[in-house]
Amino acid sequence: MTTRLRELGDQVRALEDRVRQGGGPERVAKQHQQGKLVARERVARLCDPGSRFLEIGLLVAHDQYGGEAPAAGVVTGVGIVHGREVVVVANDATVKAGSWWPETIRKILRAQEIAMRCRVPIIYLVDSAGVNLPYQGGVFPGQYGAARIFYYNSIMRRYLRVPQLAAVMGQCVAGGAYLPALSDVIVMVKGTSFMGLGGPNLVKGATGQSVDSESLGGATMHTEVSGVAHYAVDDDDACLARLRELVDRMARRAPGHEPPAAPPGDASPATHHDLYDLLPADHRMSYDMHAVLRAIVDGSRLDEFQENLAREIICADASIGGIAVGVIANQRGLVKGRPGEKPRFGGIVYAESAEKVAYFIDRCDREGIPLLFVQDVSGFMVGPEAEQEGIIRSGARWVEAMACARVPKVVLTVNHASGAGYYAMAGQGFDPDFIFTWPTGRMGVMEGESAVQAVHGRALDQAARGKKDLAADVQEAVEAMREDYEHQLDARYAAARGYVDAIIHPEETAAVLAMAFRTAQHNDGPHLGPFVLPPQPGPAR
Repeated sequence: MTTRLRELGDQVRALEDRVRQGGGPERVAKQHQQGKLVARERVARLCDPGSRFLEIGLLVAHDQYGGEAPAAGVVTGVGIVHGREVVVVANDATVKAGSWWPETIRKILRAQEIAMRCRVPIIYLVDSAGVNLPYQGGVFPGQYGAARIFYYNSIMRRYLRVPQLAAVMGQCVAGGAYLPALSDVIVMVKGTSFMGLGGPNLVKGATGQSVDSESLGGATMHTEVSGVAHYAVDDDDACLARLRELVDRMARRAPGHEPPAAPPGDASPATHHDLYDLLPADHRMSYDMHAVLRAIVDGSRLDEFQENLAREIICADASIGGIAVGVIANQRGLVKGRPGEKPRFGGIVYAESAEKVAYFIDRCDREGIPLLFVQDVSGFMVGPEAEQEGIIRSGARWVEAMACARVPKVVLTVNHASGAGYYAMAGQGFDPDFIFTWPTGRMGVMEGESAVQAVHGRALDQAARGKKDLAADVQEAVEAMREDYEHQLDARYAAARGYVDAIIHPEETAAVLAMAFRTAQHNDGPHLGPFVLPPQPGPAR
């Protein structure tokens, strides 16, 4: 049976397959002819055989630049090297020679933020011609331009002690050379790698000197003359093997402080439901969120917190991949109230539910329990009753508790993520450690019909009362707004703009969430913002 989730999932898979082809077969073949692996081959050989690679930002920029920037020319994500989570950044030289688009910068910064917040090593596989010059206005200047990459490099190196390994496996020119230069170790490949502030042509134009690439910035020169690089190896395979050795040598945390290991085969827990059949065909219809949660958590076990209070919001203790988590999820449908009370609408936040969640978050934070937010939220309740109950104060209490929680936060959107409810459920602006969505996720201020009513409600009401057709120009504007909202509410739209780290499919949900929590637990300190500096010793007295 075809369901909404299956249909959207198939569309997302087809798009992902197309994006993973990078610049296409001809450019892949050209790179192979040069004796080089392509980015995804490098990532696969760097990571442990058979392990999961959690790709971040695969669909970024897929609908921009006429399709010429698949994955923004860079592969980013979390992989496993010798059983240890690491962040990987690999330029895809099949896409415009690995040059940097504006979105390339954002993807690299997001990868660095994951490494900093989670305190896991980061590995750069560099093969880039530098800034994509026609788009330099979105790359070079600004607080979050390319310079911020080097700022993060420096913070990780000087204060956070996050290991950074760089392999120059192709071109590395101009300001981009500072990315490996600010890393802890640089590996270069003989014959195919070049690192320099300017290539031979620029040097010729600037100084009149004629020099070949190897003498100017090759592996031998940088390991034997300049001393900028540390290891010169014969080919890509040797380079990746060296990186794996370097990761294996890194100091491990004390026994008992390591995050739980991945289960054999990265297996998901046994479930008694087919997740694809749990969501309704119409995103506005109700379903039981408990069934979704039980299909994700270990052993289908949920221990609800204040189960019979504010039942439109679920707070529960559970475990995922052996890691204890506090789950906060929106129940959908009409929720029966207490005797004498009106029923409540699921997916809406009321004052009582906000207070319940705020207390639960504070309790998890005190006990060091990571938080999982499962979003299907349409917003906060409005109206005189809600305002008189203090919905603004209660909502602020929830937001403050969530924003200031020091434990890891992971977000999964399964349906709606709308209004201020999206913010309260650890929206992207609150720096969750990871933020995922199912193909059915819909992210926006409000749904299209609500927006149409807000803008054109008066005209619609007048036409309905008079039993007349809408004016042609109004009808056209209404249909255009509906179409525009439907496009922007699609999970692929959010993924293309980096509003989510990845679209994940239901059957891989448990494994992906477990990997995200394992990665986050490498940092015992507060998970606040992109990074928090450790205490520094005071000046000598």
